[in-house]
Amino acid sequence: MSLFDKNYANALFILACVLLVLFVCFVVARSVAKRTYEYWLENPKTPLCVDDFVDTEKSPPSYLKIAFLQSLSVGANRKPSEASVPLAAKESLLVPGLKVTERASESSPDHKIDLDPETPAPLIVGTIRMGFGHHRIAYAACSWALEEAANYTTYFHDLLNIESEEADLIRSTDALYSKLSRIASNFGGPIEKLWGKAMLSGDGDALRISGLTAVHLQPLFRDLPRDTPIVATHCYVALTAVAAGFTNVINLVIDNHAQWFVVVPGCLNLVQGPKNYQNFLKMGVQPENLQYAGHWIPRDLVVNIPTDCTRRINRVAAGFGKEGFLPRRFLIPVGGAGAQRKFIVNLVRALGPYVATGKVQLFLNAGDHDHMKAAFASVLTEIGLTTDKYDTVRTLDGVREFREKLLAGEEPNTAVTLFSFDEYFPAVATTDLLSRVSDVLACKPSELAFYPVPKLMIRRVGDHEAFSALRAAELGDGTLEARELEDCLTYINLCVNGPELLTHMNEQIIKGAREGVYDGCKNAIQLALKRANGSPS
Repeated sequence: MSLFDKNYANALFILACVLLVLFVCFVVARSVAKRTYEYWLENPKTPLCVDDFVDTEKSPPSYLKIAFLQSLSVGANRKPSEASVPLAAKESLLVPGLKVTERASESSPDHKIDLDPETPAPLIVGTIRMGFGHHRIAYAACSWALEEAANYTTYFHDLLNIESEEADLIRSTDALYSKLSRIASNFGGPIEKLWGKAMLSGDGDALRISGLTAVHLQPLFRDLPRDTPIVATHCYVALTAVAAGFTNVINLVIDNHAQWFVVVPGCLNLVQGPKNYQNFLKMGVQPENLQYAGHWIPRDLVVNIPTDCTRRINRVAAGFGKEGFLPRRFLIPVGGAGAQRKFIVNLVRALGPYVATGKVQLFLNAGDHDHMKAAFASVLTEIGLTTDKYDTVRTLDGVREFREKLLAGEEPNTAVTLFSFDEYFPAVATTDLLSRVSDVLACKPSELAFYPVPKLMIRRVGDHEAFSALRAAELGDGTLEARELEDCLTYINLCVNGPELLTHMNEQIIKGAREGVYDGCKNAIQLALKRANGSPS
């Protein structure tokens, strides 16, 4: 045998040994991960049965992935607490009649949640502020609960608002998500594609990881009676409530893309669209755990649809071919994660000539993001609008006064109005308030894609949002996703140069309202109350 043949044989032998060692390591690691996963399920044992829900035989757990990501999420040695975080509540300073939960303390003994059987029972709308979407949907549900649930006291239960180790656990996850969203949106290219695919990968294992995390959040619910109606606008809230033994949990499923990550075992999952309903059934979600409800929309927007759409139709019809043309009002909000800065700035820059010629008015909602406020100010200066040439609104009262003025038939003082706040709630509420007096809502296809206002669907953040834009386009109340600036300008020209597109969208909204398309939150609250009274769903 030649020297080459000997070296080749030795190399093959070494490679075989390495592969054997790697295989043994994989088998041992998987075995340890499997035992770890089973230990997490049994300690403590909860009513949350994710394995049965996602059909283990067809999609067996990837134990290594679950064990690794769960350890990153909560820590390798963290055990679920058996304690209870004491809850208190106080009147909302922003929403009359609504109570907001917080951690009870010696300084707030009078704020303890009233569980006296002689007083109205509690109805919990639970959420987590991860961006604006989940909070926006929660406030929408509360707006209906305050009207529909006269015999209940509505509590806004934001898990991040309850000072605790559990809230800190959620906060760290939220910070990472927001950071990655901004990076993906602003860099684009391969990074955006990777992030987009990640948003589509909410498989059964993702739900298992979420369920294991939710077990650690149980202390945030244990201070409440187990038969309390829970309307959850974040899957972690529904998972936690089910794990804690609550028997009347309704999960408002976000987006329009069916994936295991957003549905929850042991509760009633409500979806916004029939296509999503069909896809969840196809995946294997059982009919008793699933129901079509409609879009998650605030009550004020829904009940005023006929009036608002008629006013928009009359407005866009005015002045074509003669004097009296009324500028198109474009509302451009920024999401809670503060992503899309680059795209939105370019859109405002492109709208500069339309503003200069009186064809467009801009309502720019920078939210509570200082970097977006600065970006808007910079691009407005670039298109010739210094700070003395546009108005800035900084308070929620100022937003309400602005809206009432427009509802009364008046025009804004300036062609551009910038809305910027120090707190998140005005940022969320402003988009809801101004949707009634806007001709077009220009937004990414997030929770706002379901709103009953004509929509220009701009570039998404995460591929899961693409399906929400399709829902709007199929209903006829919004455009297809305009991923490039040129596509946005095509739709803008259609809105500015003729009444046909916006008239059609408003007519479709009126039609959808008659069919109950936008009644999702109303239906969710009514279902929660029926279940609380012993009626079937």
